Amino acid sequence: MFTGIITAKGRVRSITGTDIVRFEIEAPYDANTIDMGASIAHAGACLTVVEKENTAKGCWYAVEVSPETLRLTTLGDLGEGSAVNLERALAMGEELGGHLVTGHVDGVGEVVDRRDEGEWIVFTIRPPAELNKYIAKKGSVTVDGVSLTVNDVTRETFDLMIIPHTAEVTTLGQLQKAARVNLEVDLMARYAARLHEFSEDQA
Repeated sequence: MFTGIITAKGRVRSITGTDIVRFEIEAPYDANTIDMGASIAHAGACLTVVEKENTAKGCWYAVEVSPETLRLTTLGDLGEGSAVNLERALAMGEELGGHLVTGHVDGVGEVVDRRDEGEWIVFTIRPPAELNKYIAKKGSVTVDGVSLTVNDVTRETFDLMIIPHTAEVTTLGQLQKAARVNLEVDLMARYAARLHEFSEDQA
């Protein structure tokens, strides 16, 4: 389980393999604090650590990505040197600063507009049509692993306002029009929609 609060901006060190693709990620973590088999969210997609080693500037660790994950997320768009949002799994007793996030990407959206308004950035994102019903004004959504509040919605898109700090410490500040982003909708919205479906079935 995660919160959508990014703990580091990592860098893809290498990508190898074809069937099962191995990503090596450089991160400012202490490898001694990462258990083998630990879960780390990468641009919102939860992956399992299979190897790790400390370096002078932090550590590198390896994760393996299945063809299904590459197909359903933007991880296949990454190349060597790409920046990636990282979040380590939530530990018991830690502050829940964002909202509850599973690390399971629901779909890939598209940035259809970017407007720089002073130091703020306003993004308009088009999600897959099947996710629209889960996204509400002032509700929560996860974009490339970042917990954000929806500023406005239409039937096909939603808007986000990104503060300068978020733009700096995550990859969101680099996003441009036509960029693809991983989306995870709010768990509460998903459960509410499911309950509504059952209520309609009983009517």
